[in-house]
Amino acid sequence: MKLKKFAVFDIDGTIFRSSLFIEVMEELIKEGIFPLETKKEYNKKYEKWQNRDGGYSEYVDAMVKAFFKYIKGVNYDEYMKIVSAVVKKQQKQTYKYTRNLIKKLKKDGYFLIAISLSQKDILDIFCPFLGFDKIFGTEFEVDKNNEFTGVVINKEILNSKAHILKKFILEENLNIKDSIAVGDTESDIPMFEIVENPICFNPNFNLYKEAKKNNWKIVVERKDVIYKNEIN
Repeated sequence: MKLKKFAVFDIDGTIFRSSLFIEVMEELIKEGIFPLETKKEYNKKYEKWQNRDGGYSEYVDAMVKAFFKYIKGVNYDEYMKIVSAVVKKQQKQTYKYTRNLIKKLKKDGYFLIAISLSQKDILDIFCPFLGFDKIFGTEFEVDKNNEFTGVVINKEILNSKAHILKKFILEENLNIKDSIAVGDTESDIPMFEIVENPICFNPNFNLYKEAKKNNWKIVVERKDVIYKNEIN
């Protein structure tokens, strides 16, 4: 059996110019699904990040903690109305470099995989629009009353994207040769170590240091300019 070429992408900050999780979270608060006090859970971390006095990951981690606190008991259908509206409004707000790369890889016959810590419900709407073949994201349990329990079904994705990728490569007979991974933070490093061609796109400092050490490709898209380091 001929092995399939593949490329794996992180989504938030790599394809989508913001964070799908953040956009949905803010809308849940705006629409009253989450209480206004939710913002207090992460505002200080947000301000520190905005003032370049703290890290983006600390801000997002605080927001994730708040999400887990308030998602329990939320009606699934109400949640999905918010998700659908956010994705419909913002699905075209993507980076030019990764958007064009996806089109090229699709044309070249690559099997496209999305792996993100964002909720799979969001990704299932956003990613098919771009042509992804397989989507992995965080899945939350819903009870018999159609309400979230606050329990994550697939906790393994929170621990290691690479574990999920390795397992899927074996299951689907994917070819490591010419394989590609695209991500923007150090959480993507284990995925980069699996593939032949890592691409560090708009990397944070920790990923940038690792990229320089390993001679990985670095691409930065700023305004209407795309900068690339040259790797032989």
